[in-house]
Amino acid sequence: MAENENGQERSEEATSRRLEKAREEGQVARSRELNTLFVLFAGMGGLMVFGSTLGRALGDQMRFNLALPREAAFDAQVALAHLLHSTLAIGHALMPFLIVMLIAALAGPIALGGWLYSPNALMPKASRINPLSGLKRMFSSAALVELLKSIIKFVVLAGIAVLIIRSMQGQLLGLGVQDLQPALAQALKLGLWAVLGVSSGMLLIALVDVPYQLFDHGRKLKMTKQEVKEEMKDSEGKPEVKGRIRQLQREMARKRMMEAVPGADVVITNPEHFSVALRYDPDRPNAAPTVVAKGVDHTALKIREIARAHDVQLVPAPTLARAIYFTTELEREIPAQLYLAVAQVLAYVFQLKAHRAGQGRKPPPPKDLPVPEEMTFDQRGRRGDST
Repeated sequence: MAENENGQERSEEATSRRLEKAREEGQVARSRELNTLFVLFAGMGGLMVFGSTLGRALGDQMRFNLALPREAAFDAQVALAHLLHSTLAIGHALMPFLIVMLIAALAGPIALGGWLYSPNALMPKASRINPLSGLKRMFSSAALVELLKSIIKFVVLAGIAVLIIRSMQGQLLGLGVQDLQPALAQALKLGLWAVLGVSSGMLLIALVDVPYQLFDHGRKLKMTKQEVKEEMKDSEGKPEVKGRIRQLQREMARKRMMEAVPGADVVITNPEHFSVALRYDPDRPNAAPTVVAKGVDHTALKIREIARAHDVQLVPAPTLARAIYFTTELEREIPAQLYLAVAQVLAYVFQLKAHRAGQGRKPPPPKDLPVPEEMTFDQRGRRGDST
């Protein structure tokens, strides 16, 4: 089991934040064998596809330059124009092959680890030029693994090369009895297929190396339990800070709620433990009364104090107060099951206001409000108990 510098076991998988941070620092899984495989196959394939065109272009330029007259070779302008013509012609012939090689060189790293540009990885570090750190890397377990990989790679590729040469032995010996030009073409063809065959051995090596690099990268990024806890604290905040933030949020919400009480039409009370302030806007079509404040115990008492100070009517209705408190959130409309009971309370409040303004008789307080049984709660919020 891997350990950190404090001797703690790295037993936990890397978190998403750890993986993101490692990527920012340029630490991703890479396989040099996979990169080499892409470049070799692209090179061999490019030569097979564009080799004849490139060979003709090189031959034409060789004949063009050998045919240069002696007097033109001593003319700087003619020689410069000749050189420019040859350079452009050879560059034009090489361009498709170079594009294929560029794509292969980019595709190899992208295939494992994806595209990555990390300025942090380019920053100079003292550990990279420290001789002691270099010696430590040379005799580390990672260096031993790389040495074993190199030996295995040499053995595999050498074995494949021997097999290919033996399979082509007859064709290679037959080159000696052929004319020069056909022999050269045949030798080039055999050479390309031989190199491509040897390069295919890299496929076997890459199939082993890629899973190993993924495993080794994950192993290096593993974390101790303490590191996971510290990262959670850093990302989510320390418990005491989070508690303080929640406390401030509750205080701000409570302050906003208390500021809404003076604008309420009625406060329905328990009458001691619960208080619910409702606001009703008759100008809004199909609008139901809205809960603008609610609370228990000390908060309920504060709501009643503010209501009295601003002449908001208090209506004792224990069952209805608990029903609204436990079923309706702040700034939400009351449920349809309570429309009738609340309508009777609001009718009483509006009639009482009219009486105080000298219009009509004083209405009697509402009694036996129609609260459905499924909407009744006790003081602990348990349904079906209105006592």
